[in-house]
Amino acid sequence: MTTEQLIADSAARLFAEQVDKGLRERAEAGMLDAALWQRVVDGGFPLLLATEAAGGYALGWSAAFPVLHGLGHWQVPLPLAETMVAALLASRAGFDLPPGPLTLIEQGQGNTITIAREATGLDGTLALDGLADGVPWARHASAALVSLADGRIALLPLQGQRGVSLQPRSNLAGLPADSLRLQGARVAAVAPNPLPVAQPVWTLGAVARSAMMVGALESTLAQSVRYAGERVQFGKPIGANQAIQQQLALMAGDVAAARMAARVAAADAPDASPGSPDGRATRFSAAVAKLRAGEAATRGNAIAHQVHGAIGFTHEHALHWATRRLWAWREEFGTESHWALELGRAAIAARASGFWPAMTRKHF
Repeated sequence: MTTEQLIADSAARLFAEQVDKGLRERAEAGMLDAALWQRVVDGGFPLLLATEAAGGYALGWSAAFPVLHGLGHWQVPLPLAETMVAALLASRAGFDLPPGPLTLIEQGQGNTITIAREATGLDGTLALDGLADGVPWARHASAALVSLADGRIALLPLQGQRGVSLQPRSNLAGLPADSLRLQGARVAAVAPNPLPVAQPVWTLGAVARSAMMVGALESTLAQSVRYAGERVQFGKPIGANQAIQQQLALMAGDVAAARMAARVAAADAPDASPGSPDGRATRFSAAVAKLRAGEAATRGNAIAHQVHGAIGFTHEHALHWATRRLWAWREEFGTESHWALELGRAAIAARASGFWPAMTRKHF
């Protein structure tokens, strides 16, 4: 059995046993399940991508893919993906990893963060100003890994930190996506971006969200197929209707394409292992995966709710746990239109002669 299979079995067993409607509802009420988080920590999931020197496992993104996929498939309300990405970047930069969950901020993407001052002498650090909206799980995070526009990364403590004020907010899934106001908030550590990837938080966040969206899409598809086989109208299951079969087939095709794009993005993402990819294809593959997952979510959610009819819109039915996450995650770390615009501009710049070579090497 491969490492990926062992991790997949462990994550599936944990999430299937521990995640239920009550836990999801408590998360939407603003609570973080400390017991489940501890189980996740005990399983080593937050540090799968982190370096061995920082206590991590230095595994690749392909090995971590089942965990990220499981967060979507079982709609697990934890800041695990954010912590995994932050731990990778922080450990590669040589930062001491703070305990507890971590979150992510990319300067200039949905925020007005600026460097307030570059301290010298005894301070030897920098401070940040500005407003950051939609910071996932910020209220529960001990620190935020901030990717700066000048090519550096910084670790910003959040709990009890002077100059940091938080306004609780939620995304479309009802999960924490808080607003942070920074006024001279001092970072604990700063270093050059340790990975050969531009905007590492934005890019790797897109890789993580794509894997999570594939998990949620597969859950949505499975629920729709099952309901179409169980719901009887006019003496036969509605799934016997050719029009519904066609719609479910279209949805299945979208899910399969999104799954493959997300797996390619995971394979192309740099990590802490000695044979880590060099990052040249990371941005391209992340863009394709997030674009493809977003398109699949847009079409798939519409089909799923059409198949379920009115019952699919009720809070009592399980469908919304997946579809609301897909709507929320579609907006986070770049919408499909954001990534399509980046790919389109690069393709135009490459002109006809450079288009096919760029596609085959996954790098414009």
